[in-house]
Amino acid sequence: MGILDETRFVERLSFFNGQRLFASDLQGIEAFHREMRWLHNRSLHQPGIGNGFAVTGNRDDREVRIGPGYAIDALGREIVLTRPAVEQVPPVAGESGGGPVFYDLAVSYPDDASLEAAETREGICLPRGAVRLREEPVLCWIRLKRAEDGLLQPADPTLRQQIQDGLRIVLARIEVLECKLRQPVSLSERRDARPSRQPYIACGERNLDGWDEVVTVLQGENDRFFVLSVTERVDTSAAGFLTTPFYSVRFSGTRMKLAEGDDPRYQIGDAAPNVLETRADGFTVNLLLTLIVLSDEAVDPVELFADWRVVWMGVE
Repeated sequence: MGILDETRFVERLSFFNGQRLFASDLQGIEAFHREMRWLHNRSLHQPGIGNGFAVTGNRDDREVRIGPGYAIDALGREIVLTRPAVEQVPPVAGESGGGPVFYDLAVSYPDDASLEAAETREGICLPRGAVRLREEPVLCWIRLKRAEDGLLQPADPTLRQQIQDGLRIVLARIEVLECKLRQPVSLSERRDARPSRQPYIACGERNLDGWDEVVTVLQGENDRFFVLSVTERVDTSAAGFLTTPFYSVRFSGTRMKLAEGDDPRYQIGDAAPNVLETRADGFTVNLLLTLIVLSDEAVDPVELFADWRVVWMGVE
C-alpha cells in the first residue's frame, strides 16, 4: 500500500488572532501529527517489536511476566507498555490425547472505544469530559493447532489473519500441561520491527513459455547443429524484494539423450544467460542454446527443450 493509495492531500491546521477554537480544532492538531508519525512508521519499519517486551517464564510456572516495551503494527501504530505486566497461564489440562497445548502471547493496539479516561474535567456550562486517555496495549493468549503441514497456527481464523496482517504482534510461545508451563517460554517466534541488515535471499523457478527463434546453422552428413534463442520475463514479486536485488540465473533441463546402445542421440550446450531489465518484482533474461543431433532420426528442436526451466536466485 503506497502513500498515494491512502492520502490525497495533507492539510495542516492554521489559526489567526481572534479565532474561536473548538475541541475539534485542537484534536485535529494531535490527529495530524499522529497520522504523519504512523505514516513514517509503516513506511520505514515492518510490524514487530522495536524494544523491550521481554517475556519470561520457567517450567512449572503458572504465570508469565512481560516487561515494558515498544512495538509497531502494520498500520504504523505504536504499541507501548510502560510498566511490567503479569499474565496467568491458560487453565487447560492438555489436549484430548494427553499432549501439551500451545499458545502464542500476542499484543495489539487498543481500540479508541476501549481507552480508559485517565483524567476528566468539568466543562464550562457543559458536562464533565475526558481530557486524557490511557493507551494500554491489549495482551491475549492465542490457542494454536497443528495444520496439515504439521506447523502450528492459530485455531481461530480471525486471529490468524490479524497476525498475518501485522495487526497483532507475537511476543512469545508457551506449552501448557496441567495448567502450568511444560517448558520455558520460547521467544523464537518474535519479529523485529527493524529490518535485518543481513542479506535477504530468495529463489524460484518457472517453465519456459516458448522459444522465440530456432536457426539451423549447419547440417552435415551425420551431424546437425541448431541454435535456439529465448527471451523470458520472470516474475519474482512473490519473493517480496523491497529493492532491486542481484539476480543469479541459470537454465535447467536434459542436456544429453541416449539412444539404443548407449550412443548419444543429441547433446545440448548453453551460454551464460544475459539478464536484462532487473527490477524488484522481476527481470528479463535471454539465452542462446546449441543443439547437436548425433542420430539420423528426425528431431523437433523445440520439443527437446520442453522440460527446460529458468532457475533464479535473488540477493537483496
